[in-house]
Amino acid sequence: MAEVGECRLRTLAEQDDEREATWRERALNAEDALKAAHAEILAQRTRIGELLGEIRDLQAEWTEEAIQRITTENTTLKQRVRQLTAENRTLDERLKAARSNLRFQDRRLADLEAQIAGS
Repeated sequence: MAEVGECRLRTLAEQDDEREATWRERALNAEDALKAAHAEILAQRTRIGELLGEIRDLQAEWTEEAIQRITTENTTLKQRVRQLTAENRTLDERLKAARSNLRFQDRRLADLEAQIAGS
């Protein structure tokens, strides 16, 4: 009976040790994850600060006059694109008409050659 009691106490003690080791391991893993998270947060904050600095630098380079000039140039270029597109469309229509005339002239020439050959 005493041996059974001792065996049971040893089993309970071993189970307690296993549970404690499991909790200790979980706590260490949680601490490692927390350290990694803090390092990542610090890296992200640093990167955000760098990007905000770049944005401020870019904004400082553009004066209101430069922005107005670029906007005007952009509008002018858009108008030129529309004009060139319209001209291209007109030239394309003329090319189609010239090709059609050429086909007609080729048929007319073939008919005339056939008439001459038949005479």
